[in-house]
Amino acid sequence: MFSLKRKTTGEALFDIANNLVMLCICFITLYPIWYVLINAFNDGNDAMLGGIYWWPRMFTLKNFDAVFASPGIMTAMGITVAKTVLGVLVHVFFTAMVAYALSRKGLIGGKLYILLGTITLFFNGGLIPTFLLNRDLHLLDNFLVYIIPVMFSFFDLIIFMTFFREIPEGLEEAARIDGANDWSIFLRVVLPVSMPVIATIALFHGVYQWNDYFAGIIYINNPDLQPIQTYLFRVVAQSSSNQMMVALQGSSVTKTVTSQSIKLATMVVTTLPIVFVYPFLQRYFVKGMMIGSIKG
Repeated sequence: MFSLKRKTTGEALFDIANNLVMLCICFITLYPIWYVLINAFNDGNDAMLGGIYWWPRMFTLKNFDAVFASPGIMTAMGITVAKTVLGVLVHVFFTAMVAYALSRKGLIGGKLYILLGTITLFFNGGLIPTFLLNRDLHLLDNFLVYIIPVMFSFFDLIIFMTFFREIPEGLEEAARIDGANDWSIFLRVVLPVSMPVIATIALFHGVYQWNDYFAGIIYINNPDLQPIQTYLFRVVAQSSSNQMMVALQGSSVTKTVTSQSIKLATMVVTTLPIVFVYPFLQRYFVKGMMIGSIKG
């Protein structure tokens, strides 16, 4: 028989206070996103009057028509999708490959490699040496500048390595008896059973690639190679929305949109895709993080 323990008055009050605090934190976190969303769907001229807090007062899609009609945004979106997909594939494969090698016992110099990699978690060359290195590698105004410099992360390697060390050695031994070499074991045995940690790292790096605007500012001068986040940065920080308004002069959308409404609509367009992807990877993300934090 199980007995239900009644909460004391102090425990009940603590639960109520705790729930209220968490609700306040959720509201403070989510309301700015909601505010941007409702104003992006509101008439630009009407939004300038203020007073819009919970729902669009004059619902319209003209702001988004203006965003997608602006020159360069679809090219920037394509660059972002391409660098996110390719960047995730290269990063996950290369980092997993190195992590698998370092997780195996008997690797010559393995402890030295881990020590050198750990140092990189705390120190780096800085922006100017990194820029000069990428210049000497002919990566300026090159799409590969989004891929090659971040194809490996020692932090992600630690998560991979912790997971690989928990894989039963019997799986590898059975594969070797069947004549498999190291590459076959890695590709056909290790990677298929590592989907939770692969999804975790893919989510980490995918969010980074999607949100990264700094590389486009520092290394890219060609507007046809700038990602959507760099495009958004120029809209918000450099008043490119005014240029967009000029480019849209004469079209029907200019009567209902403003530079501010275009900025808000652009934020929504650049944010929603990665927000929609996250729920599908969340369960793998939580499982992979638990593996990296509890085991090992």
